[in-house]
Amino acid sequence: MALASFSYYGSTFTMHKTQDATVQAIAIPEMPQDISPLLIGETIPQITLPDADKKSININMSLTKKPAILIFYRGGWCPYCSAQLSGMMDIEEDLKKTGYDIIAISTDSPENLKQTEMKEKMGYTLLSDSNLAISKQFGIAFKAPKEYEDMLVKASGNKNIDKLLPVPSVFIVDKNGKIRFEYINPNFKERISPSLLKAAANAVYKEM
Repeated sequence: MALASFSYYGSTFTMHKTQDATVQAIAIPEMPQDISPLLIGETIPQITLPDADKKSININMSLTKKPAILIFYRGGWCPYCSAQLSGMMDIEEDLKKTGYDIIAISTDSPENLKQTEMKEKMGYTLLSDSNLAISKQFGIAFKAPKEYEDMLVKASGNKNIDKLLPVPSVFIVDKNGKIRFEYINPNFKERISPSLLKAAANAVYKEM
């Protein structure tokens, strides 16, 4: 049973979802509140992304062994993202003991992921979606404000040529790749608290 009551889209978040979860909008929205994300109960796409060591990681293959918590964040340059990643370290061991993999995905290049790993010293996986191909498939990509454009191209290793950002999002995904919980907030300054995420993860796990 999906925990729809835990879903969060913000008071001004308008959904524009088609019935087919694999269909993506042709145009990338200009504003974060206009994204059309995958919904609870839908299945995530195939995901293979490089980690900080440029090793390709197949998330779908990992899911056959254990469910995962997928965290989409903007980049190591974002102080709100850094605070979120640090907060995850407080519940990391508990989530792993429960039975989850923790995977954080950003626009950063593998080289910049390595810098974040060294700075934060977290024990979970960071992956690079530098061209936002996966963020687009999740329906959480939007056009970045002008003041971010040059920095995003540089931070992505010149792969973010469309100059996009993901809306910071958290998805709990079961072994079948089905989304069981999500927190998506167009206001990048607001993130789910570690305590709420831990409570949601525990509740979801009991129902899988």
